[in-house]
Amino acid sequence: MAEWLQSDASSSVLLIVAAALVLALAVTLVLWLRAARRLRRSDRDWTSAERTRIDLELSLAEQTGRLGIVRELQDVAVHNVSRLITQAEGARYTAESDPSSAARVVGAIVESGREAVGDMRRVLTVAREGESVSSRQPGLQSARDLFRVMRDAGLTIVFDESGERYELKPGAELAIFRILQGALANALKHGGTGTEAKVSFSWTRDGLQLLVDDDGIRAKARRAGLDSDAINRDTAYTIDDDLHALTSNFSGAGLTQMKQRAELYGGVFQARTVPGVGFSVSVIFPALRFHNGVHSVNLAR
Repeated sequence: MAEWLQSDASSSVLLIVAAALVLALAVTLVLWLRAARRLRRSDRDWTSAERTRIDLELSLAEQTGRLGIVRELQDVAVHNVSRLITQAEGARYTAESDPSSAARVVGAIVESGREAVGDMRRVLTVAREGESVSSRQPGLQSARDLFRVMRDAGLTIVFDESGERYELKPGAELAIFRILQGALANALKHGGTGTEAKVSFSWTRDGLQLLVDDDGIRAKARRAGLDSDAINRDTAYTIDDDLHALTSNFSGAGLTQMKQRAELYGGVFQARTVPGVGFSVSVIFPALRFHNGVHSVNLAR
């Protein structure tokens, strides 16, 4: 009887322990899910904030350039108006003594007036273009400004372009720009300052390959003050590391958005770690030139 009671008590203890373990696992799972959800939300917020910051930097750069043009044109216009006033004063005094000379001066005044009006119109044209640019989505024409902004933030960017560039639809240009922007933002976020990003555009007859390779892993070793030999030892890798890099799938709000943008225009997106070096983002658009965002069709045929 005593043995039976002892066995029953042991079973109860085991059940209590098992229930406690299950409860602990459940609590841990809930906490982990909440933490993962917060991390994803934080990643999305960071990506959105970084994109907004870069867009504002690009807009500021474009508007600053246009403001400089407006100032130059305005100086020319003011000079022409001043000359116009001087000629008008001369014509007024000349009209009393030499009417024929006054007529010639009036002709010169007309020409000067036309020049001044032309300069004023140029000022207005540049100002209006600036208003339209501020509301226009960025495209490949903004890539140089993007590079400057990212360099100011701490990246070292090397750019290479091969093949003959051709005009793209605005939506395709925006998609490529956003992918490039996201890849460089990730390089800065995960690689840190001093990371070198190599950007290449390879244009084919109908397509484009965009490649962004960074050395964020080696940049971390450089920031630690290691010499070249120590960097090589610190960033050494094995065949297993290579295999893991080739088979791993990377996710995140930024990478997901890049992949979705690429697929809209028939692109094949790939993101992977380069062991001992950093990270690589590659997008191949096989038929971008004639792609309308739904399927590859040469609409010119």
